[in-house]
Amino acid sequence: MAKKFKDYYDIECAVLLADKIKAVWPEFKEAAFVTMLKDELENKEFLQRQDAFVKAFDVYLPNDYQETVSIFHQILGPELETTTGMFATGWWLWPVGRYIEHHGIKDFQISITFIYELTKRFTGEFAIRPIIDKWPVEAITVIKGWSKDSNVHVRRLASEGLRIRLPWAKKSLVALDYFDDYKVVLSNLKSDPEKFVQKSVGNNINDLVKECPDKAKEIITAWQEDNPTKETLWIIKHGLRSGILNV
Repeated sequence: MAKKFKDYYDIECAVLLADKIKAVWPEFKEAAFVTMLKDELENKEFLQRQDAFVKAFDVYLPNDYQETVSIFHQILGPELETTTGMFATGWWLWPVGRYIEHHGIKDFQISITFIYELTKRFTGEFAIRPIIDKWPVEAITVIKGWSKDSNVHVRRLASEGLRIRLPWAKKSLVALDYFDDYKVVLSNLKSDPEKFVQKSVGNNINDLVKECPDKAKEIITAWQEDNPTKETLWIIKHGLRSGILNV
């Protein structure tokens, strides 16, 4: 029987994380951390397991948010070298991202800096959502820069973080509230050479079609009138796949 995704976040994952943390923060009580999670993880579903890890981090890592994030910085490991391997290699970082998702609004700069690094090893698409909701203007200003970043995972995050209906995440309408800025981000990515990014932009358009078809049509029409590349045409097709909107 194939292993369920939730089952990767088990006691072995707890030991893996504990070993990594202990290596950079010697005072970490790794045995107590693992023991706590052994009880907390049993019979839990996926997000409940992620929250169990966050609870254990809260107990056994420093009370100071900046200090804890500094520890996480030190365990991130090397950046992904390709568009593949995000989950195959970085799967164990999901609880770390969940911690930032829970606590990131404590400090914008610390959180946004860490998410930038996290997404180059795993993904920051969930961690950044509360940051965007709390500081939309500041966050979108940063995200505009990310949409032109040399790292493909950062460019993907610029799109993925602003999705209205990101799976496994709370619905966000920041894209509609700051629509002109949102258009800039997607337009910066509309001819991205990486399919990894193109899919995310297309999914953004698909979300927008379902939420506000007139605004989706506005973006698509502008792109169609601007000598679209083959990448842009593919994104438009992917974004219109639900068949709700004809452009």
